[in-house]
Amino acid sequence: MVDLGDVKAALHLYLRETREDLIWKLDGLSERDARLPRTATGNNLLGALKHCLNVEALYFGPTFGREFPTPEELVPLAAFDDDPQADWYARDDETKDGLIDTYRRVGVFADQTIEELPLDAPGLVSWWRPGAQAVTLHRIITHVTCDLARHAGHMDIMREQHDAAIGVRQNSSNIPDGYDWPAYVTRLTKLADRFG
Repeated sequence: MVDLGDVKAALHLYLRETREDLIWKLDGLSERDARLPRTATGNNLLGALKHCLNVEALYFGPTFGREFPTPEELVPLAAFDDDPQADWYARDDETKDGLIDTYRRVGVFADQTIEELPLDAPGLVSWWRPGAQAVTLHRIITHVTCDLARHAGHMDIMREQHDAAIGVRQNSSNIPDGYDWPAYVTRLTKLADRFG
């Protein structure tokens, strides 16, 4: 159990839980279903995961003078010059299981940065605008957790669109059991139509 009075431990807990939630959203999906675009802008479950693993690797790596041990598994910053969406889809030589494995190793790498440095450890985010690049570990943990949580929400919706699998966590869905979802949607639609 984490002492929630310990700010660093509490921040780290929420980051780790969000990371696991992202990975869980791919559970049981085929390669095709994991890659299939689910929005008009091409968002897909596996691409969202790939983006998040790159976010963690960069923010908990170069920002604090560290490098992920196998950088060739990540999308280099220079790749975004040619394709601004370079980390939002899995290439044909990448697999769902391979990216999940990479993300787990990125998680260990990020966790080491967090465990080894104090919250006020200085860092530098080279890709942020000049004058705003100086950060602390505290700020980066908060920034990355918010970013990952946003994408976990995207993945929640994409997974629900695919097979109606819903829930906030694998072992705690936070969803009422046996709820009549079609009746609920009908009720909300009628309510919305009153404003049409």
